Amino acid sequence: MSNRLFQRVIHQMKDAIDRVIGVIDENGSVIACSELVKIGEIRQGIREEISYSSETVTAGGYTYRPIGSSSSAEYIVFVEGEDKTAERIAMILAISLSNIKSLYDEKYDKSSFIKNIILDNILPSDIYIKSKELRLNTEQTRIVLLIKFSGKTEMLPYDIVQNMFTDKNKDYVISVGEQDIVLVKEIKQGTDIKEIERSAKTISDTISSEFLAKVNIGIGTAVDNIKDLARSYKEAQVALEVGKVFDTEKNVISYENLGIGRLIYQLPTTLCEMFLQEVFKNGSLESLDHETLMTIQCFFENNLNVSETSRKLFVHRNTLVYRLEKIRKLTGLDLREFDHAITFKVALMVKRYLVSKPVKF
Repeated sequence: MSNRLFQRVIHQMKDAIDRVIGVIDENGSVIACSELVKIGEIRQGIREEISYSSETVTAGGYTYRPIGSSSSAEYIVFVEGEDKTAERIAMILAISLSNIKSLYDEKYDKSSFIKNIILDNILPSDIYIKSKELRLNTEQTRIVLLIKFSGKTEMLPYDIVQNMFTDKNKDYVISVGEQDIVLVKEIKQGTDIKEIERSAKTISDTISSEFLAKVNIGIGTAVDNIKDLARSYKEAQVALEVGKVFDTEKNVISYENLGIGRLIYQLPTTLCEMFLQEVFKNGSLESLDHETLMTIQCFFENNLNVSETSRKLFVHRNTLVYRLEKIRKLTGLDLREFDHAITFKVALMVKRYLVSKPVKF
C-alpha cells in the first residue's frame, strides 16, 4: 500500500517540482516516480552508501535521502541533480513522506485494532491500553454498519466502500469477508436511528447506481464505549438475518426496528412448532389459500380497518366480511378482534421463521 501512497503524493508534487523525484525500497527498486517509465529500475548500492555515510548521498546525477533514520530506513527518496537545491528538495520530500506514512500506518493500525474488537479477538483489558497507544477516544459514540454485497463486482467490495470514505478520518472500513464489509462510523450522541438509516440508504443507492452492485445493510445500535463495538457488530449481523426472514423487501435493516421479529428469531424451533400446533389445530394454516393469505396481509397493513382494506382490495365490504368469517371458522381466530389478530400475526411470523430455518440432520 505504501507504493500507491507514495506514488499518489509524488504525482501531486511533480508539477510543483521541476525535477524527477521518486522513492526506492529496501531492495533498491524504484517503487514511485514522477516519470512512470522509471518505476521498476534498480538503484544499486544506494542503501549501503547511506547506511555508512551522512544522511544525504549523491550518485549518478541524483540526490538520495532516507525516509526516517538512515540506519533503519525502509524507503529512500531521490531527486534529480546533485546540487544544493536537490538536497533541499530531497530533505523536504523525505520529511513529507515520512509524516504521511506515519499517519497512514497509524490509520492502518487503528483499523486492524477496531477489527480485532468487533471480532472479539482482543481482551477487554487490552482494549484500553491499545486505545491509548493509538490515541483513540474510547468514549466516542460509534455505530456499526454491516454491508453485504450480492453477486460479483468489477471492483472489490472493500475498495468500493473505501473509495466512498477516502477523506474520512473518523470512519473505518473493514473487510470481514469476501463480500462483507464493516463500516464503523463516529456519530454525535443522541443521533436518531432514522438519520443513520438515511445514510445507509445513500450508501446503498450510490453503490447500486455507480457500481451496479446490490447490497443489504444491517445497522447495529449506537455504543458510547469502544469495547461495545463487538455488540453493535453482532446486532448488525442479526439485523441482516432477521430482515432476510421478515423484511424481505427492505435492503437497509436496523436492529432497533426489528420489533417482534428479533424475539422470534431467538426462540428455539421446538418452542415455535409447539406454539403453531396450539394456535392452528388440525393444520388449519395450510388450509388457507393464497387469496385468503393476501387478504389477511392487506387487513394487517390497514390496521384491521374493514372499509380501508376492502377499498385496497377492490372488493365489496360484505365480501371482505365473508372472507374474515371464513378464516374464523377455519382457524378459530376472528381477525376483527385485536387479541386474535395479534396471535394470528405472530403465528404467521413464526411460520415464516420456521420455513427459513435450514433442516438439521
